Amino acid sequence: MRIGYTLMTEQAGPKDLVAHAAAAERAGFDFEVCSDHYSPWLTEQGHAPYAWSVLGAVTQVTERVDLMTFVTCPTMRYHPAVVAQKAATIQLLSDDRFTLGLGAGENLNEHVVGQGWPPVNVRHDMLAEAVQIIGGLFDGGSFSYEGKHFRVDSAKLWDLSPTRVPVGIAVSGKQSVHRFAAQGDAMIAVEPDPALCGEWDATRLGPPTRKIAQLPVSWDPDRDTAVRRAHDQFRWFSGGWKVNSELPGPAGFAGATRFVRQDDVAAGIPCGPDVGPIRDAVQQFADSGFTDLALIQIGGDRQDEFLAFAEKELLPALRE
Repeated sequence: MRIGYTLMTEQAGPKDLVAHAAAAERAGFDFEVCSDHYSPWLTEQGHAPYAWSVLGAVTQVTERVDLMTFVTCPTMRYHPAVVAQKAATIQLLSDDRFTLGLGAGENLNEHVVGQGWPPVNVRHDMLAEAVQIIGGLFDGGSFSYEGKHFRVDSAKLWDLSPTRVPVGIAVSGKQSVHRFAAQGDAMIAVEPDPALCGEWDATRLGPPTRKIAQLPVSWDPDRDTAVRRAHDQFRWFSGGWKVNSELPGPAGFAGATRFVRQDDVAAGIPCGPDVGPIRDAVQQFADSGFTDLALIQIGGDRQDEFLAFAEKELLPALRE
């Protein structure tokens, strides 16, 4: 399993994120993923810089790590033709280290353009069209498209790497796996569910692909401090995808999680100074069939200490 690092735009400003990216490469992480948000989940997180500007800068301070969006919604806030252009540019800047992670999005980020928030079946229809458009533009040449949700008129990517940008697609259940497995070069998910991985490979009817997941941790020398920070900034994580994709803003997440206890958060997120709980959580993803796992260190101001711990203790232990 490849172990990655998350540049979480909801909890750090752009300059800090770029510095963290360089430090994570030095610490030995295999790849780095970047969230793509217009808003943090909770006010306590406090940030939401533009992910694509951050990624452009990150390409210039890293040399080895693969880069990826985790994930971009190419349907409302961004037109898919623009997403294709952005991805092609990052691929060139990174010397072909980029994977475009796509998903159906969250109300939290997409409502800002004032188009409402469609039901999940419509969102999946929109994502399917967007993937077709992005793929058509990655093919090169002039591209036009007319679908139910999007139109493209004679678009062309003028700066396009000979190495095609791989596309990962986020799935959350059997329905979305069957809808997108044939269109994606990699699977993205957030739960250690072996059924997802098995269904993805079976649906593709081809060689296995990358299956990429994400795991939040709250490392701190003091476990109580780690638990408090996880509860303060990550209690929204316990809501599950069906809830998290529907709420419109930090106030909604604060209200929905007002009865979540610190013990509830600690039961689902490894907290404290020890390698063991993190290793056990990582093992669940490995046993489920995931090939790549990106860690999130909770707390924008706790990255330097976490990266030192990862270099000296965590990554060597995981690679044993």
